[in-house]
Amino acid sequence: QVQLVESGGGLVQAGGSLRLSCAASGRTFGRHVIGWFRQAPGRWRELVVAIGGSGGDTRIEDSLKGRFTISKDNAKNPVYLQMNSLKPEDTAVYYCAARLSQPIRTTDKAYDYWGQGTQVTVSS
Repeated sequence: QVQLVESGGGLVQAGGSLRLSCAASGRTFGRHVIGWFRQAPGRWRELVVAIGGSGGDTRIEDSLKGRFTISKDNAKNPVYLQMNSLKPEDTAVYYCAARLSQPIRTTDKAYDYWGQGTQVTVSS
């Protein structure tokens, strides 16, 4: 059983930055695939970015390239999502998820464990 806890959400003005953290209780992430998803009101949950078990492979939503980055150290905890140049449309609940098997998948159904989510609100 893997328990994930996100933190770092909050209210920020457009153009600002936030760094979200995802910690696994009592263990490191090892070689799990870790994904960050988000869900805005009235919308489906969507993949933001995911990183493979070795840390060398990432998958990111095209529209977020250059603004969002993920970092993962298999020997350490937690996994970070750095979000820069935030826009009001980035407002959502952000979730961390872990997938026990490889490779990276973009659908939320492929992930085995989920955090409770952290709210990110970007004001204009």
